[in-house]
Amino acid sequence: MKTASDSFASLLGRAGDSLKSIVKLALKSRKSTVAKVAGCDDSIIIMGNGPSLNDAIENSFDKLTTIPTLAVNFAANAPQFTQLRPRYYVLADPHFFVATDDVNVKKLMNNLSSIDWTMTLFVPFEAKKRGFVIDNENVKVEYFNFLAVEGFEWFENWAYASGRGMPRPRNVLIPSIMIAMKLGYGNIYVTGADHSWTKTLSVNERNEVVSIQPHFYKEDEQEQKRIKVDYLKYPLHQIIYSFYVAFKAYHKIQRYALHRGVKVYNSTPESFIDAFPRKSLSDI
Repeated sequence: MKTASDSFASLLGRAGDSLKSIVKLALKSRKSTVAKVAGCDDSIIIMGNGPSLNDAIENSFDKLTTIPTLAVNFAANAPQFTQLRPRYYVLADPHFFVATDDVNVKKLMNNLSSIDWTMTLFVPFEAKKRGFVIDNENVKVEYFNFLAVEGFEWFENWAYASGRGMPRPRNVLIPSIMIAMKLGYGNIYVTGADHSWTKTLSVNERNEVVSIQPHFYKEDEQEQKRIKVDYLKYPLHQIIYSFYVAFKAYHKIQRYALHRGVKVYNSTPESFIDAFPRKSLSDI
């Protein structure tokens, strides 16, 4: 049971978070170019890159090719990409804009520069500062603020609605859902979001954290090595905390979605995300 001192501490905490976020927005936030789509369809499917997306492609291919979809990260390097022809695409990780010597990033940019259908690509403002360009008239590039905002609920609601910030963006799925809401979609279905990272998490005899994070496509040896080396930088408690940040962000998104009257559904079988109600793609 909460005491008066607990409530006061919570109030102070929210005030402190709000103040820190205000400073961050003042220094780094810009006016987002993400805007509501005229004549926006009612539903959108966000395709995470988890292994379960293969089942969604096999069992619900008609839904994935008739309902607007949003793809993320290295999805354009997968052989199924040109069949799925997503309407939207989100890149968020700074790696995509600074790793000019990464062959997989080069392949991704070449594939995005070669698509022959109309698609909108969303990238953080930081990418624009680094001179990010896609040389393809079929691809329209829009910019969003990849900034975490925390504090009083009314303040968070304002920041989310204006596109000035979002719940802590631990992974690309978080900005993807927020962008889908900003575009005006009222029913958002999330698939390929297994998030079952804890099943593959271990520590070897050298006290190195090992995490296998499979995707719906097969990664080459270089990308597997990059991910492995990246994990070696962090102790276990930091990695588990990053999981906490992501799952907490989904609950923030759900709170905001309910505030907006938007329905976000988890359409990923056996997903570890516990914030959104479940609804199969076959039930759309």
